[in-house]
Amino acid sequence: MHWFHTAARAVRGQLKGGALAAHRAWSGPGRERDLLVQAVKAALAAFLAWLAAGWWLQAPVAFVAPWVAIVLVESTVYRSIAHGLQQLAAIATGTVVATAVALALNSTLPAMAVVLPATVLLGNWRRLGSQGIYAATGALFVLTGPSVGFVTSAARIGEAVFGALVGIAVNALIRPPTYLRSPRAALHDAAEEARSVMEDVADGLDGADWDAARAGEWHERALHLSRLVDQARSALGWSRESLRVNPRRRARAVAGPGSAYDDAVTVFDYVAVHTAGVTRTVLETAGEDRTLSWPGAPLARPYAAFLRQTAEAVRLYSEARFGDGSAEELGKAVQGLRDTLGELRRRLPDAATGDPEDLATYGTLLTQARRLTDQLVPVDPSG
Repeated sequence: MHWFHTAARAVRGQLKGGALAAHRAWSGPGRERDLLVQAVKAALAAFLAWLAAGWWLQAPVAFVAPWVAIVLVESTVYRSIAHGLQQLAAIATGTVVATAVALALNSTLPAMAVVLPATVLLGNWRRLGSQGIYAATGALFVLTGPSVGFVTSAARIGEAVFGALVGIAVNALIRPPTYLRSPRAALHDAAEEARSVMEDVADGLDGADWDAARAGEWHERALHLSRLVDQARSALGWSRESLRVNPRRRARAVAGPGSAYDDAVTVFDYVAVHTAGVTRTVLETAGEDRTLSWPGAPLARPYAAFLRQTAEAVRLYSEARFGDGSAEELGKAVQGLRDTLGELRRRLPDAATGDPEDLATYGTLLTQARRLTDQLVPVDPSG
């Protein structure tokens, strides 16, 4: 019965997740709504292709048109066109080769033994990209059909072209997809997580309320911050690709992400590296004798204050880039960081205990702090 309860919990979890996704799609713009719209568009493209090829023209192999149409309603218009060209090339190649070999051997079974290995190998050709498998698929449609002939094969290629045109047209003309919300949301998530981790570490250092387990948790969160930055970089690439050959871009209905996004990704890369470096240093120290280094060392609390200032500067940077924050306010915060960093440097010789490892710990933290401070420069929000 244990497996039954486990399966039931899994099903309930999936249903709950589906309900939440449906609610988000209904309540406002977001990833869920984008996916829903693309699904409806794909179904519409298949319906229109079948309506024309199967019902109106009564083509001999009409299923090819809706099949190609539905798979070419891609995540971006550019990708629909690029994949459409690759897919048509693959289908045409597989169809032509299979037809020629089957007619030459006068039997589909030996032709299958010859054609399928060749078309599968052809599918790995890099110029066909992810669409290479359709060479073997096109060959299979020929060899498993009721009859093999040049007329039927030509009709199959023509219907594939028609289906591709329908799929691309539907994707381009009916709410062509853009992903401008994703980079901003991903960068905001990275800024919030960086601020939260720094403040938690600062609270731990300031109150001497931490141990190896808690330091390990901080470090895991810092490593996750790097993944958030990678997601932001990926979202930025998707956003720009979604505007290529996009009618909404040509109509100036939307504008692409500017250099501010690239600068922000670079800065948050440094933030992630700095945060991971700080938490790694604290974690490594937690596994050693901390009597000389942590938490009672003279620089622990000043460094905690510096981390809080850094967290605030990260928040101001995010607002100056993508919100209502001002570059002047960020500039003051960065100057405060530099002043605090200078004070920490001046206090380091007196705070050092004479232990080389103790000095190396503070030196590492200060070096990471200086590099991050240099990145959080005042910005022009219109950049």
